[in-house]
Amino acid sequence: MSQQVSQETSAADGVNRRSVLAGLAGGVASMGLLAPAASAAESSGRVERDERVEALLKKMTLAEKIGQLQLVGDENAARAALADGRLGGVFSVVGAAKLNALQRLAVEGTRLKIPLIFGLDVIHGYTTNFPIPLAQGASFDPAVAAADATVSAKEARSSGIHWTYAPMMDVTHEPRWGRIAEGYGEDPYLATKLAVAKVRGYQGDDYGKPDRVAACAKHFVAYGGAEGGRDYNTVDVSLQRLHNFYLPPFKASVEAGVATVMASFNTISGVPAHGNGYVLHDVLKGRYRFGGFVVSDYTGIQELILHGLAGDGADAAAAALPAGVDMEMVSTNYAEFAQRLLDERRITRDQIDDAVRRILLVKFRLGLFERPYVDEAGEVKAPSPAALAASRQAAGRCMVLLKNDGPVLPLAKSVGSVAVVGPLGAATYDLNGTWAGLGTGAGTTPPVTVVDGIKAAAPGATVTYAAGCTVEGGDTSGFAAAQQAARAADVTVVVVGETAAMSGEAAARSTIDLPGVQQQLVAAIKETGKPFVVVLVNGRPLTIPYLHDNAPAVLEAWAPGVQGGHAIADVLFGTVNPGGKLPVSFPRAVGQIPIYYNHENTGRPADPANKYTSKYLDLESGPLYEFGHGLSYTTFRVDGLRLSDTRLPSRGGRLQVSVRVANTGSRAGDEVVQLYLRDPVASIVQPVRRLRGFQRVTLAAGASTTVSFTLTPDDVGFYDNAAAFRVEPGKIEVYVGTSAAATLTASFTVT
Repeated sequence: MSQQVSQETSAADGVNRRSVLAGLAGGVASMGLLAPAASAAESSGRVERDERVEALLKKMTLAEKIGQLQLVGDENAARAALADGRLGGVFSVVGAAKLNALQRLAVEGTRLKIPLIFGLDVIHGYTTNFPIPLAQGASFDPAVAAADATVSAKEARSSGIHWTYAPMMDVTHEPRWGRIAEGYGEDPYLATKLAVAKVRGYQGDDYGKPDRVAACAKHFVAYGGAEGGRDYNTVDVSLQRLHNFYLPPFKASVEAGVATVMASFNTISGVPAHGNGYVLHDVLKGRYRFGGFVVSDYTGIQELILHGLAGDGADAAAAALPAGVDMEMVSTNYAEFAQRLLDERRITRDQIDDAVRRILLVKFRLGLFERPYVDEAGEVKAPSPAALAASRQAAGRCMVLLKNDGPVLPLAKSVGSVAVVGPLGAATYDLNGTWAGLGTGAGTTPPVTVVDGIKAAAPGATVTYAAGCTVEGGDTSGFAAAQQAARAADVTVVVVGETAAMSGEAAARSTIDLPGVQQQLVAAIKETGKPFVVVLVNGRPLTIPYLHDNAPAVLEAWAPGVQGGHAIADVLFGTVNPGGKLPVSFPRAVGQIPIYYNHENTGRPADPANKYTSKYLDLESGPLYEFGHGLSYTTFRVDGLRLSDTRLPSRGGRLQVSVRVANTGSRAGDEVVQLYLRDPVASIVQPVRRLRGFQRVTLAAGASTTVSFTLTPDDVGFYDNAAAFRVEPGKIEVYVGTSAAATLTASFTVT
């Protein structure tokens, strides 16, 4: 294709091309650190002026300004900082009475009466835990993420929390990384849609309302690229991969009005994010014109020393503030060194004022100056019936039926006896998954177990339980009892997977098989010769070729939340027809990682008939289950692919893609129609496929409908190695179907 650069160039965004590459270094021109962003970005990175903020800013001393930049994580530290009137916010303190007491010290005991902002990791629920975010990605339904955020915001704000450190929108190709559970999988388009829905769910149209909170887009940026899947690890990324793969959810979230952004722990091409002026200053505050504030992650500024970017705390502060970090979490380098750094001209008053402006603006928009306290009588200490119903419905929409030979599922509600086997069959809090139980009451509301869910779904059945083994460990002494239970039952439900602690932050795994002897337990149940199904409870993709080859049915339930047992039973017995799809590829073996659908081609694509192609000698090519895979209790047909035109103008063009989808089975169900594009010839090699549209539809048996997608030049464009967005003329291939393996195809030409 010939090359054409679109109008979305770095010049239009206030960042000149020379600074795009040079700015990757970030930092400040002292102690060997490199120069900050170019002046063009400097002028476009300023926050809007607000009369209330400006009036307050004029009254503030330097010490009071620096105090607003400090965020602490416990009551004692908060009280100590408030004694000098130097504190901006508190996180991880819960309880309306505790929060009101701290707020009273700020509002009634300091000179300017500036209220504190209270934050918390409300990741997938405050008191009512919803399925983990990775599961929500499997719903392919932004309404699921919005429902979680809406319920969570109301519960949290009613309990005194103003600010959540969510959504996490880190796209990743690394299932060993524990924090894959907190994001939406391997695709930037899917992650963008879910992240924007969650931002809007948390914030509504006004996050100052009493049932809304300020959201935080995290982690900025490329945290999901951690080498080896080890948390906090190095990320080495090209500019085009940064902008095409990692940044899209953040860009869209800023456009959706997200209030805050959190910097990531990782380096980005050699420069830690907390000191990276290119990503925070040039891109986020310059190109994207982000008007909220950037908060560090936990001790992230202090960690610039161990990274090797800073020699001491003063260097760390001198790198982070000009780079664009406005509020420091836990560590105190701004508080300790800002005055000295000003005197040494390593930071400026304008930089401090800009950070304070951003923080105060969010506080004003939260309504904290008018309503600093929360009504303690309204604190949410238990889930409401409506919240429980929403969580249960969400969990059902998130589950993915990986396999169903026979079909074994759904089970008949008239079944005479059911054996539940496996260490997670009677689990409670493990069904919540990572980052759960932080809100008031959440830790005293255990999730419904799978055993109890099955008993409720089939009240006439005899339901027995035998753990068989633990999640981890090698003890097989319980296998005999599990086999006995299976032989005595009409059907066995084997519930295996991971504990909640095995995914999430600092929970990387070098292998992602079923832990312990759980696979052997499944084999022991198979030996009985009785019908069985496997339910997976986990926070990441697992390598499960044994289950694929030997289990009649496999249901991916993820960590489904507080109503997990009921939701699993809903699917097992057909009250809910599963319609979820995988938001991430399931590898055959850990040695395949990274494996993902949206990869670039090679000059020698895998060919089993040719040794000298890109593949393993000892493993079949491709994933065990591809991105977008998911079965149903009914069947669907997708056909009739049509394009509204054969050409798409590169400036302002629009093209409609439509297909017919029909339910060809005997029961109502959901299908997710997915649209992928491929640019076969481009100046930057493009992925073999890119998701650019999806729609989840519900159809009665025998019903059909037309599903349409509208494509624009944004859908076919990409960022190049100078971070300029390009729309190039030439052929674009379209694929539509029900997974990344879609075969229904057509093409059009960009002109």
